[in-house]
Amino acid sequence: MSSEPVADDADLPVAGTVVILRDRPYAPEVLLLRRPDRGSFPGAWVFPGGMVDPSDRRDEAGEQEDACRAAVRETAEEVGLNLDRLVPLSCWMPPVGIPKRVRTWFFLATDPGDPLAPAPDEVVEARWTTPADALAAHDAGEIVLVPPTWRTLHALGDVRDSEAALARVRGSEPELFRTRVARTDEGTLFFWDGDELAGASAGSRDRLWAASTPWRYERS
Repeated sequence: MSSEPVADDADLPVAGTVVILRDRPYAPEVLLLRRPDRGSFPGAWVFPGGMVDPSDRRDEAGEQEDACRAAVRETAEEVGLNLDRLVPLSCWMPPVGIPKRVRTWFFLATDPGDPLAPAPDEVVEARWTTPADALAAHDAGEIVLVPPTWRTLHALGDVRDSEAALARVRGSEPELFRTRVARTDEGTLFFWDGDELAGASAGSRDRLWAASTPWRYERS
């Protein structure tokens, strides 16, 4: 097995994305967007969001606040939803060696109820779906997910409603995910700080096997 190093580059560009939840009788749904077959994550289904630009920055604010403003602005531009009261969820550090490395902050928010108005140059399709249905569609090869989106959906699989999801993370520090990649005989393996491959105790697991679908997640 060979693995790539991890780097905490302070000067990486920063982005913000938001997991928007709406309640339904059977389970909460999230909003996913399919990106065009170009640019970042071509053809993948992701949460709304994008890069921090100069208009999002404030001299007195930190990176997380700038990323939050970017997530709000990009969501309005991409799908016409005007969000407020975002709750920080996580921060994702990309693996070394990919063409474009961006540190991305994830936030949770509830659906404001505005009608979706997808921007045709940025969104091929928009879909409300339960986390379980999104993962099943990925397993079936119907949609493409990237590891941060997949893992976030997986973590939301057991929440009963949007308030329960927000309560779970409100007041806590956003979880940091420093992604590593290993090449194994079974194929590509993504892993994070809680895995023994990242220096955690022997036998610890925080890894995603992504060689073929269905992807397999292990955490102990």
